[in-house]
Amino acid sequence: MMAAQPGDLLRQWSSITGVAALAIAGEVLIASAMRDLGDLDNHRTGPGLKGFLGPVKAVLSNGKFLIGASCMAFNFFAMLWALSIVDLSLAAPAIASLTYIGNAICAKLVLGENVDQRRWLAVLFVCVGVILIAH
Repeated sequence: MMAAQPGDLLRQWSSITGVAALAIAGEVLIASAMRDLGDLDNHRTGPGLKGFLGPVKAVLSNGKFLIGASCMAFNFFAMLWALSIVDLSLAAPAIASLTYIGNAICAKLVLGENVDQRRWLAVLFVCVGVILIAH
């Protein structure tokens, strides 16, 4: 493969960032929806299969879940597009790393999770890894 031109780099990293952003949005929305729903056993409507339908209905009628699932679906198709313009050896680790970083930040800021120092240190190492992969 030839050296990437500046416009190509912008296009490649935009696609990588877009895929990661969709994954982060999807995962955060789904996590938030599931926290809103609480224990799915509380949504059971009876024993056996009939009881199983209560939690399914609760999940599928939750707006956050539906938007999050849509983000994950768009993420899949955005990943296909990204892989058509970016080498797999860069795209896969960069997307996974950026998703990991974004999830840690959103877990703290959006979901109010306690992200301890060990996890922030891991995020720092992942950032260094992304920089090394990019060069």
